[in-house]
Amino acid sequence: MKDNRVVITGMGLVSPVGNNVADSWTNIREGNSGIDWITLFDADLVANRVAGEVKGLDLVDKFGRREMRRMDRAQMLALVAAEEALNDAGVVVDEDNKYDIGVVIGSGIGGIVTVVEALKGFQSKGHRGVSPVIVPALLHDGISSRVSMRFGLKGPNYNITAACATSNNSIGDAADLIRMGRAKMMVAGGSEACIMPMVISGFNNMKVLTNTEDVPEKAARPFDADRDGFVAAEGAALLILEDHQHAIARGAKIYAELTGYGHTSDAFHVTAPNPDGEDAAEAMRRALCEAQLAPADISYINAHGTGTQLNDKSETLAIKLALGEQAYNVPISSTKSMTGHILGATAAAEAIFSINAIEDNFIPPTINLDTPDPDCDLDYTPHTGKPGPVEHVLSNSFGFGGHNTAIVISRYQ
Repeated sequence: MKDNRVVITGMGLVSPVGNNVADSWTNIREGNSGIDWITLFDADLVANRVAGEVKGLDLVDKFGRREMRRMDRAQMLALVAAEEALNDAGVVVDEDNKYDIGVVIGSGIGGIVTVVEALKGFQSKGHRGVSPVIVPALLHDGISSRVSMRFGLKGPNYNITAACATSNNSIGDAADLIRMGRAKMMVAGGSEACIMPMVISGFNNMKVLTNTEDVPEKAARPFDADRDGFVAAEGAALLILEDHQHAIARGAKIYAELTGYGHTSDAFHVTAPNPDGEDAAEAMRRALCEAQLAPADISYINAHGTGTQLNDKSETLAIKLALGEQAYNVPISSTKSMTGHILGATAAAEAIFSINAIEDNFIPPTINLDTPDPDCDLDYTPHTGKPGPVEHVLSNSFGFGGHNTAIVISRYQ
């Protein structure tokens, strides 16, 4: 009889702190920042010149120039992360299982670099300046489709877009598909590649990006009294979710179990979170309820922690509302202090860090938290990480448009 448990059997990550899971986690553990000066374009074009870029990844060697012209950078990063995740899970796709393995990969902004380049071509040469392969490269679902096609995965395949909450939604939906029996394994997460002048300028003009640039690695300062905005970043993070019994039957290594998922909406403002924190708190409560856990059972919270004045204050309040007095006892951190904000991929990256925290019994730090903010008075693990124990992790991700998501990842029993 199906037991409805969903476990995590593989992980893949391309991020500003490393081009695989192991390197990324090592840098997160050690408090090493991946934020630096922008190199993907001429940074003199914009007012904000720091970002979390993927570094040292030779996409030309990986795909070749001809194939690269057919794909957006977000698609390529997702393919790299998917290969690591599938190999990590020991997945062998064959005629017997190809319809049982699906893909749900989200993106907040999608193929924006491709869109802008196509517009330039159209403006300079008219319709002849637009590539015939432009549409598959710019579509949000082109990311999940590329992964499906590259690895022959013929189960459910679609994209989710929910701003910066995107990949928590991808993980939650993928788990639901498995529980409903529509798939036995799912590749789930997000990919984002939008470090380009228009996006950086738009965020900067919204006043949500940090303007602290003199020392790039200190630009991201979640929960600090002097925080002044987030640092935009890129990357791809994917997990292999699997039916528990299926994983046992094939002898898979099980990293952790996805035990809870909560999702609410603020219905408040197009960009600002509801300052009373109630809607975000309800997402956490629902995740805890699905996991059948009490607030005292949570060992660690990976906070959304963007470094904006509004988010960090409202998230602190939301955690207090959801956990009550226990909020003061649970260690919390924002790994965005090291990665920057990977937008649609950030929740999946933080899910991976949460799994690593469980495996190592280690709480990662919030770096650059130099000046305590009286409104952010919880244990945000400043500067240096610390030993666990870690049994259950609550990981929050919120997004423009009022999206609130929380997942619970638990040690596998």
